[in-house]
Amino acid sequence: MLKMWARFTSHLYVRIWLAVVATVVVLTFLVGAAWRLSVDPPQLPIREVLVHNAAGEVIGTAQTKPDRKLGEDLEFDVVTNDGQTLNLLLPRPKRPPGNSWIRLPFGFGFGWMLGLVGLAVALGAYPVMRRLTLRLEALQRGVERWGAGDLSARVNASGSDEVAFLAERFNHAAERIESLMNSHKSLLANASHELRSPLARIRMGLELMGVDPASPQRLEIARSINELDQLIDEILLASRLDAKQADAEPFETLDLTGLAAEECSRVNAELQAEQASGQELGMGVANNGHSLTVQGSPRLLRRLIRNLLENARRYGRGDISLELTQIRVGKQQRAVIKVHDRGPGVPAAQRERIFEPFYRLPGASEREGGVGLGLALVKSISERHGGTVHCEARPGGGASFIVELPVAA
Repeated sequence: MLKMWARFTSHLYVRIWLAVVATVVVLTFLVGAAWRLSVDPPQLPIREVLVHNAAGEVIGTAQTKPDRKLGEDLEFDVVTNDGQTLNLLLPRPKRPPGNSWIRLPFGFGFGWMLGLVGLAVALGAYPVMRRLTLRLEALQRGVERWGAGDLSARVNASGSDEVAFLAERFNHAAERIESLMNSHKSLLANASHELRSPLARIRMGLELMGVDPASPQRLEIARSINELDQLIDEILLASRLDAKQADAEPFETLDLTGLAAEECSRVNAELQAEQASGQELGMGVANNGHSLTVQGSPRLLRRLIRNLLENARRYGRGDISLELTQIRVGKQQRAVIKVHDRGPGVPAAQRERIFEPFYRLPGASEREGGVGLGLALVKSISERHGGTVHCEARPGGGASFIVELPVAA
């Protein structure tokens, strides 16, 4: 019997229902008791009245009526010693105007009693309901963390009701998905690493074939090899960033202006760098006294700038520019990298998705190259350095990719 009751009450809906029923029963009982006191108060004890003459002798006695109610006037029928009956009426004090509530013991009125009962029920029911919903909120937070990308997020699965079962199933599914994702990343990284050797042999064989370096066939093969090599390098770097292996790289204070100038010279992009005094530096001409410095990994930040410039070169139709500025956000100084192009632009609905791994805009041509990892690496590297990245429409056409990084103190 006890096991059946425990199984019955383990359901969340039963426990909520029992709590509500108990609350209603208690409230009904208290309200009924208060109402009974107001409409049918207990009888008062019988009181005796003595009537004396001028000499102090008792000439008559009387008692209150046994059916007198609270609030009624005191009325006595006094029988004197000579047989006469006197009616004695003692009026009760009148209540103040507007106070129509019947008085209850301890000076409380009926309205105040109902208010106190309601407050007691509310205070008593809140902890019960709150305890039942706390685990639902914990489950909600765990699902939100997992949905935001933290695949290691788990929730508390203690208990034996539906919430505990749901939490246990969620933990099982999350663990399975995390294991599958880790296996996928490991497979991708290992396969990419193993592809380096065949690519190196193909490149060496191409050099030994004696084919004219300027022939179209040789150039096409070399271009394909370079694209594959770049793709493998990006996949390996993405795998290391996901596995947190890039945290082992030492951060140092580096000249972001000089780094940007070197990368701009590779793709013939215009560089606009603000000095601390507000003047602009020409391309590749950085004054170390006014250069923009940040704390970070030179290799990763170089890859960040290179990927942004390569993306702009791929779609920007030759009009590429990089702008370096410094802004204040609250109490923190931040370096801003803006890469502008005059390409077709990015639709507003796609400006978040383009930073997802392997995502390409609909209609993107294979001739343009890229597989959708460059911008995903930009986002990972900027977040690893405590920064952000987003895409905006460029006035006059094209797109602007903006990265914000903390400035070195």
